[in-house]
Amino acid sequence: MAKNTICLWYNKDAEDAARFYAATFPDSAVGAVTRAPGDYPEGKQGDVLVVEFTVAGIPCIGLNGGPAIKHSEAFSFQIATEDQEETDRYWNAIVGNGGQESECGWCKDKWGLSWQITPRVLSEALSAGGDQAKRAFDAMMTMKKIDVAAIEAARRG
Repeated sequence: MAKNTICLWYNKDAEDAARFYAATFPDSAVGAVTRAPGDYPEGKQGDVLVVEFTVAGIPCIGLNGGPAIKHSEAFSFQIATEDQEETDRYWNAIVGNGGQESECGWCKDKWGLSWQITPRVLSEALSAGGDQAKRAFDAMMTMKKIDVAAIEAARRG
């Protein structure tokens, strides 16, 4: 286990989420699955309690803690993409697997975890500052999934 690991709370399907992330994102994998050694308020002995996994190189733990705690947009994974094809692939995997679209490149997976699918061209435009940043920002504000060609056009003015 890594020294610093992100712990994500799930109702009871941390293993399903971890397997989805591992199948969707490169440099992702499912590690150890720990089962409860005894009954607990939201489960029984032998139920999956903790799943160790990696998402795009980030070590995580999925804790099956029950329905009391919900994910919020206060935490998200930001996935940098190289082009429209990669942006579409991740966006469609998340939204098409029971997730939902949001605004400005944000979406949620079916477990309620937020994702930012962010093409590098958008990040570069925003960090450039000035008029091109403003144009790219204004274009982004009209989008759900980011349209790379529209961001590139906005940068050029």
